[in-house]
Amino acid sequence: MKALIVGSKGQLGHGLAATAPRGVEIVGHDVDTLDITDAASVAAVVAAEKPDLILNAAAYTAVDKAESDESAAYAVNATAVGLLADAARRQGARLVHVSTDFVFDGQAGFPYAPDAAANPLGAYGRTKLAGEHLAGEDALIVRTSWVYAPTGGNFVRTMIRLMGERPEVRVVADQIGTPTYAPGLAAALWTMADMGVTGIHHYTDAGVASWYDFAIAIQEEAREAGLLSSAVPVIPIATADFPTPAKRPSYSVLDKSSTFAALGGPTSHWRAHLRTMIAEIVAQG
Repeated sequence: MKALIVGSKGQLGHGLAATAPRGVEIVGHDVDTLDITDAASVAAVVAAEKPDLILNAAAYTAVDKAESDESAAYAVNATAVGLLADAARRQGARLVHVSTDFVFDGQAGFPYAPDAAANPLGAYGRTKLAGEHLAGEDALIVRTSWVYAPTGGNFVRTMIRLMGERPEVRVVADQIGTPTYAPGLAAALWTMADMGVTGIHHYTDAGVASWYDFAIAIQEEAREAGLLSSAVPVIPIATADFPTPAKRPSYSVLDKSSTFAALGGPTSHWRAHLRTMIAEIVAQG
């Protein structure tokens, strides 16, 4: 089988390449080799590579910037998904597309099922929801949240840096969700693709946390691993104390029960995956 990974240089793209099943031929394209918002470019690459599977790990993820540049976010998060879906159908390939918990408004107070009504609060969520629609019913669409990896820009790496530079850090404590380790998500995508699954599904690590809880765990694990020499106070704050252009859902825990059942059981708790990620950072020096 031949698989085309779009967004191959991002943290999920790296995870997909690292967890690819044995025997799968990987071709990776990123923004420097493929403009996924250009129909001719997408069609040409898919026609030339002739993949059996297209995994879309590319996204416009600047949540706050999207509020003032929604057209750019829409081009990557929606228009490009439609182009990839069209090219996949012409090639006879399957499309795997990754979406987000930001399609929900966070008002439910209990985990969102895949068929729960979407109501995004901002431009990022709107454009990702549009991308789901353009992917089509024959695609595998997986919503996830709070993705991080040993490489790239993410909350874990930012917290470790700030905790090493500042006398204290202030972290929002009233936004609840679930951290997700990119390699774990990647492995699940491969498994679901191999099973021929289509439609909308949810996948994150097991467990629930606030950003504050996550930050506390990051400091504890980083200190245990020797990445931080000392602890600094982690101050819980309210969302209102840290205003941003984009509104975030206050509760965006995803119901993964059907996904975990299909995969044969739940994934590891987010704290276990965080420990794995910290160990990888240490191993990489």
